[in-house]
Amino acid sequence: MPRNLPLIFIVTTVLIDGMGIGLIFPVLPTLIRELTGQTLADAALWGGVLATGFAVMQFFFGPLVGNLSDRFGRKPVLIAALFVMMIDYLIMARAHTIWLLLIGRLIAGISAATPGTAAAFMADISRPDERARNFGYVHAALGIGFALGPVMGGMLATVDTRAPFYAAAAIAGLNMVFGMLVMPESLAPEKRRAFDWRRANPFGAFRAIGRLKGLTGLLIVFALYETAYFVYPAVWSFYTEERFGFDTATIGLTLFAFGATMGLAQAVLVGPLVKRFGAYRVAMGGILLDALVFLTFGLTTSVPMVWIMSVLSGISAISIPALQSMMSGATPDDQQGELQGVTGSLAALATIVSPLVMTEIFATFSRPDTGLYLPGAPFLLSLMIVLIGGAILWAWQRRHGRI
Repeated sequence: MPRNLPLIFIVTTVLIDGMGIGLIFPVLPTLIRELTGQTLADAALWGGVLATGFAVMQFFFGPLVGNLSDRFGRKPVLIAALFVMMIDYLIMARAHTIWLLLIGRLIAGISAATPGTAAAFMADISRPDERARNFGYVHAALGIGFALGPVMGGMLATVDTRAPFYAAAAIAGLNMVFGMLVMPESLAPEKRRAFDWRRANPFGAFRAIGRLKGLTGLLIVFALYETAYFVYPAVWSFYTEERFGFDTATIGLTLFAFGATMGLAQAVLVGPLVKRFGAYRVAMGGILLDALVFLTFGLTTSVPMVWIMSVLSGISAISIPALQSMMSGATPDDQQGELQGVTGSLAALATIVSPLVMTEIFATFSRPDTGLYLPGAPFLLSLMIVLIGGAILWAWQRRHGRI
């Protein structure tokens, strides 16, 4: 089997995940109002319920799926996840009540474990000096999928509000068949470990992974980074409309610039940069670039600066694959899936906490009667969070002496 075919399958799988996140965004307001008969404001509340439910399922089930992949291998977990994803999109396409749509999103949160399992597959097949580059491919696919999803969803929605769901189901099904044909099993039987329910939940998995030397500090940095970075989906649309008067088309273009740049940077820059400077320096460089971007978004009133910083914010995401490479290097082969399940749960936890905090701060500093008008305040909070993460990463490197 040519080595590039499994890689194509893995990248395509994660690309579908990224597209699936954004594919249904353009139709959700119309679909929710269609199902509930409520106003746009009430539909927005249901949108928040759907998003939170998805993230909660990811938090609780990420370690379970990661542990299953350490026990049974990566291929059966990925194929099963794609099958469930296909069925789930069909359920949502046929949903005639808001509660059925909510059930569909909960199932989607459970089956959205493919990026973590894909990353575990990449760890299995990669030499230590290749891990950052291959993790970069995974995150690049997510970024490009995130950029393409809303565009495709908007186009398909002109045909029918259910069309994006049918398209997503078809893509997931085709990729499942492709994976069954081309993907080898990357985890050898002798490297698998027994399944343990005590570790197949976020809290047990945190304890098990946290016992590995030097990993706790990196996990804290990862969690802080994800929390800070989620300021974009949490408040970007509100921030750019309030501060600069952007319409929906312009907001979409800025998100496309961000997603496309992130995908290209992680696909093209991560490998050479890590090879030249080491994973620690690349992660720290991305954090410092993020600090500059967050500071600018917090204070700027310049529209051209928004476009410049949108591109730089995509480039700064090189920190994530670099951090993943460092964590993967500190983890045994039979716990790679568990590690990715833990990082998936941390990312899901950030998607639960960050929107609640960021939107409240935005509302506080954007009200007409506010004492200090500062719509960019959430980005200043993200600035403080990434600086704390950078300080922890610097202390970790000083203690462990790893580059």
